[in-house]
Amino acid sequence: MIHEISMKVVITGANGQLGQDITNLLRKHGHDVTACGSKDLDITKYDRVTETIQTHKPDIIINCAAYNAVDLAETEWEKAFLVNGIGPKNLSLAANKVNAAFVHYSTDYVFNGKASRPYTIADHPDPISRYGESKLLGEQQVMRHATRSYLIRVSWVFGSGNINFVKKVLEWSDKSDSITVVDDQVASPTYTKDLAKATLDLIQTDQYGLYHCTNTGHCSRLDFAAYILQQIGWSGELIPGKSTDFKTPATRPGFSVLDNFGLKQVIGYSLPSWQDATERFLKEIGRT
Repeated sequence: MIHEISMKVVITGANGQLGQDITNLLRKHGHDVTACGSKDLDITKYDRVTETIQTHKPDIIINCAAYNAVDLAETEWEKAFLVNGIGPKNLSLAANKVNAAFVHYSTDYVFNGKASRPYTIADHPDPISRYGESKLLGEQQVMRHATRSYLIRVSWVFGSGNINFVKKVLEWSDKSDSITVVDDQVASPTYTKDLAKATLDLIQTDQYGLYHCTNTGHCSRLDFAAYILQQIGWSGELIPGKSTDFKTPATRPGFSVLDNFGLKQVIGYSLPSWQDATERFLKEIGRT
């Protein structure tokens, strides 16, 4: 895809793993990027959001800010709803005022995980956790308020910025020669570098709407861990577990694979396999 027209872009949540990769990629392509971390811009404050957007008058706003503490959200649900629900509404309204397009990311956790096939953009959400509810609220606010929006659902995101499943597995492998990982949670890992590229290609098209965007293929948490450990040559014991073995405040969906139908038809390609993405990420952080 050709990136010819220089855009003015405001990125929120720019210090997170996705925010960092999108910021770097856009700047590499010569776009004018204002990167706002949570300390620079609290998206739950409507006045601050509108003031910032009016000042910069971007062509595109990309919201990478999110409350991602899935278990904490069970008790801190108001905080989760503010960041994941009210924040996107504020950004949508601010985008409209300057005629900017709005990019917002949601999650596979808006589904209940009881499906027997990957979820498409035609399937109805039914979250089973407060976190999932907060992300669904954000989707509804964007659909209701943003005039021009790209709503992108992702799953099992990993990148070099923050803590994620790949980094957790590496941490466990450094500390122990025995690791237990659940085999009854299945989804599609998503590498932030691939997601950033697909986002940039998508926003060049002006084909607004709802998309699923993950790396190709799917796996269980156990399969994912096994692949990571194989790449680093770990020789310990990997033990299959069940979600019920781990008492967590929030319930996770069992099968929440996203079908990327609609995305390839617009950007012209499928994202690389999750295995390929995992290998590249491990190389990026120097762990192969």
